[in-house]
Amino acid sequence: MDNRLLKKKIYNKCIEAHLEKVKHLETAMQEAEKSAHDYGKQSDVFDSHRMQLIGKRDMYAHQLKTEMDLLETLYKIDISVNYDNVAFGSVVITNMQKLFVSIGLGKITIENDTFFAISLQVPFFQAMKGLKKGDEFEFRGKKIKIMEVF
Repeated sequence: MDNRLLKKKIYNKCIEAHLEKVKHLETAMQEAEKSAHDYGKQSDVFDSHRMQLIGKRDMYAHQLKTEMDLLETLYKIDISVNYDNVAFGSVVITNMQKLFVSIGLGKITIENDTFFAISLQVPFFQAMKGLKKGDEFEFRGKKIKIMEVF
């Protein structure tokens, strides 16, 4: 498969997975909000159950904000760029695994091939940052070779 097409498929799968996560959080937040409203008449200002429901809604709202920020980061990737070194937005094939440097989404399957979407903050990315095809690096006592970067 063409590298650009593969990168586009990986990117689209990441967007799809992340949008699903956002949708789930929006639904959970709306359900918590509805539960707080449906609970009934507030008995006093210290109604602990209502406050717990509102706290749950606020927790989901905070998580949703974080996920929306990550989605924005994902949208910043220009998939038309063909990288020659390991950087944000690159696909990296090593002798051990295949990676997409983007946001931390974990395992992604494209046509029976497994890729891992990793963020810039993970130690594995830090160990190979800026390296090129053919370069080797050591991570947790193992020598890893970069087979391809695009």
